[in-house]
Amino acid sequence: MTDTAYEILLTAALGVLGVLAVVCLVRLIIGPKVADRIVMVNMITTIVVIMLGVLAVMIGENYIADICIVYAMLGFIAVVVLTKLYLGIWRERRGEKPGENSDEFAPDEKNAEEGKR
Repeated sequence: MTDTAYEILLTAALGVLGVLAVVCLVRLIIGPKVADRIVMVNMITTIVVIMLGVLAVMIGENYIADICIVYAMLGFIAVVVLTKLYLGIWRERRGEKPGENSDEFAPDEKNAEEGKR
């Protein structure tokens, strides 16, 4: 009885997550800005990782959890690369030269001296 209830619950969870992934895919396609698209790539990756985790519990196979971890790392790297690429294009459109603003967040000497006082 409880095995059937867990199976129904996990199947329903996979169905809901599948619908959410499709909604995120639609938002990825129609997203008006690049930042929206990057967030949706991250969201879809997260949903797929959760779906793989639920599937691992349903089937009872441990190797799916390993695939889940690898997919999560690849998704993280993809979002970092997409963000870096987007920032490079954004800076290029602003007219900055490569490496021109590389020390943008480094404190200058005047602010460092004021901080010592």
